[in-house]
Amino acid sequence: MLFVSWNVNGLRACLNKGFQDFFLSVDADIFAIQETKLQKHQLDLQFDGYVSYYNDALKKGYSGTAIYTKREPLSVSYGLGKEEHDQEGRVITLEYENFYFVTVYTPNSKRGLERLDYRQVWEDAFREYVNTLKQKKSVVICGDLNVAHQEIDLKNDKTNHKNAGFTDEERQKFTELLESGFIDTFRYKYPTLEKYSWWSYMFKAREKNAGWRIDYFVVSDNLKEQIQDAYIYNDVFGSDHCPVGVELEGLQ
Repeated sequence: MLFVSWNVNGLRACLNKGFQDFFLSVDADIFAIQETKLQKHQLDLQFDGYVSYYNDALKKGYSGTAIYTKREPLSVSYGLGKEEHDQEGRVITLEYENFYFVTVYTPNSKRGLERLDYRQVWEDAFREYVNTLKQKKSVVICGDLNVAHQEIDLKNDKTNHKNAGFTDEERQKFTELLESGFIDTFRYKYPTLEKYSWWSYMFKAREKNAGWRIDYFVVSDNLKEQIQDAYIYNDVFGSDHCPVGVELEGLQ
């Protein structure tokens, strides 16, 4: 099965920049979207052969996630089940016969790290949530996790140390997620490859490839042998992020 994830930085804007062309050409079994920045009633976007699920933020034009899937799930849930974390439309979970599929848009710590304390609380809640799922079935997590885990995961690691997305605290939380029984699929397949999924709109960052790898597919470690390949589609434009993907065999 091919899974694809893309932070579109506003789905309606991305529709005018080639979203549908990529969606149709990649032909994913499940396609997850972060930062939709809309309420579901504002857009009726359907694709033949897919069912869709949206989780919108209460705040208009902010955050939001969606999933398009060829396979109707056994069940769907929204959020982490904790009211303090579920106002911003950041998580959708689909349940299938032998796995859970989770898309997530992790809160940004923001300039000046004004939201870093909340981010730490969120990270603990999310890790607890996916580990509860993992006790029942395999778990596939994807989305914009808003952290470059290692120095190799961003172009300018020294000048960005202690900036949002590359603080010691955020990187440690990602380490804790992996140590709890998960695998970063791209780094598992390509331990030394420098490839990025997000570029600032400033300073011609994408033109210079001065980017960050902050979009991931992370899977429970029992799926290690089923990871066929991992992708970063950095030739796809339409957002400040590019899509990422993973191919897994043996899921039902």
